[in-house]
Amino acid sequence: MAAIGRRALNPWRIIGWSAVAALLLAPLVAMQFTSEVNWDETDFIAMGFVLGSLGLALEFMVSRSDSIAYRLGSGVAILAALLLIWANLAVGMIGSEDNAYNLLFGGVLAIALVGSIAARFRPSGMAFATAVAGVAQIGIAVGGIATDPRGAFFSAVLSGLWLLAAFLFRKSAESPARIPTAR
Repeated sequence: MAAIGRRALNPWRIIGWSAVAALLLAPLVAMQFTSEVNWDETDFIAMGFVLGSLGLALEFMVSRSDSIAYRLGSGVAILAALLLIWANLAVGMIGSEDNAYNLLFGGVLAIALVGSIAARFRPSGMAFATAVAGVAQIGIAVGGIATDPRGAFFSAVLSGLWLLAAFLFRKSAESPARIPTAR
């Protein structure tokens, strides 16, 4: 019972979920001071779902291993997914949010998710899945240069997060640096 209480009061969990709440409250506060931010209920529900889902995914991933590299890789991959979703919902990565080309980025997320499940969340498989997601995102960025060079550049830079996650998962598979646990 004491172990459950310690896990529930983990300061990292409190910080993480507080950050999710702060991200959801930021537009609400901004709407009080400027007309440039104009969210409706659907926007709050959609971002609440995205942030909540990614928060739960991060909790799941962190619980899979006590390897520091694995946990960092998980955090970087979740950050890459968040930025990809956020950019596409807000303004669109390539062109505007109405540009159908942006639907291709859903394939990047699918590659990462399906690859992770197929790898059963093992570090070497996670390294492969996130590397393929990063390469796919670079490919989409290259294809979008003619439409929106700035968005394509941002997309290519963002693919670096997928590749960094792949590197961290590979390091975890090679020589897991463990987090010391109190016993």
